Amino acid sequence: VQLQASGGGLVQPGGSLRLSCAASGSIFSINAMGWYRQAPGKQRELVASITSGGSTNYADSVKGRFTIARLNALNTVYLQMGSLKPEDTAVYYCIADTHELSTYQLKRYWGQGTQVTVSS
Repeated sequence: VQLQASGGGLVQPGGSLRLSCAASGSIFSINAMGWYRQAPGKQRELVASITSGGSTNYADSVKGRFTIARLNALNTVYLQMGSLKPEDTAVYYCIADTHELSTYQLKRYWGQGTQVTVSS
């Protein structure tokens, strides 16, 4: 199973970005999908997650500014980020809790990370 993330970049404070992450490979089904981030010198933290049924969870620091969504048919998760602040600068990683096709084993897969920089 591979996760391919895209959409990071440089944006000014107050701006918006949309991250995408597509899972592919030997997938039977995907439970939760989500996004973590890690800023320099800080621990990795959960930004947002979404279940296969559409229930969402957000870090307090991004509530009201970020929106997570997924398209189950494409095994893809999105993170719409708005009102971005310099403190949102980090490498963003997508995750997918996946039942593998051959074993049905549940395993968390991570994407490769995409850099988001918020700066004027």
